[in-house]
Amino acid sequence: MKYLQQGGFQHKAPMRLTLGLSLVMLFGLWLTGFAMYFQRMGLSADSVRAYYLGSPDGFSNPRSYASMLETAHAHLPMMALVLLLLTHLVLFAPFSDRAKARIAWAAFGTAILEESSGWLVRFVHPGLAPLRVAAFLAFQAVLGGLITGLGLFLYNAAQESAPHHPPRRQPH
Repeated sequence: MKYLQQGGFQHKAPMRLTLGLSLVMLFGLWLTGFAMYFQRMGLSADSVRAYYLGSPDGFSNPRSYASMLETAHAHLPMMALVLLLLTHLVLFAPFSDRAKARIAWAAFGTAILEESSGWLVRFVHPGLAPLRVAAFLAFQAVLGGLITGLGLFLYNAAQESAPHHPPRRQPH
């Protein structure tokens, strides 16, 4: 932790390696998030309503309270830990404190909105289906931006800490 607290990970290759590999795994999480969403529904409000409210045409039942509760129980701690890691790393990036706070609010806000929007469609009003689509796209954009931005930050830190060899002097 002291490397994170003091920013020493920028100059420690093993620490950058583990953080970089974590970002690779989180990139996989990001990609599978798209795949899972589009396996179940699309970007239309009708597809969202059909997924949460059921569809006689698609022979599907409405999502049950129990299944949604089980999904939320798994998603909420995973999202919290992933976003904790990513937003914590943002603290060491060269952004203003205001920008760092906005990034944290955007990350956690879109995650909460994404998780809650399905509940709103199912149990409050079907007219909120476009909110579910917007929440998914917003969260995926923020998550992708965090992963990409932190990857670039680690890459730049590696470039800066690489040994620079002075040019060889030519003998006269």
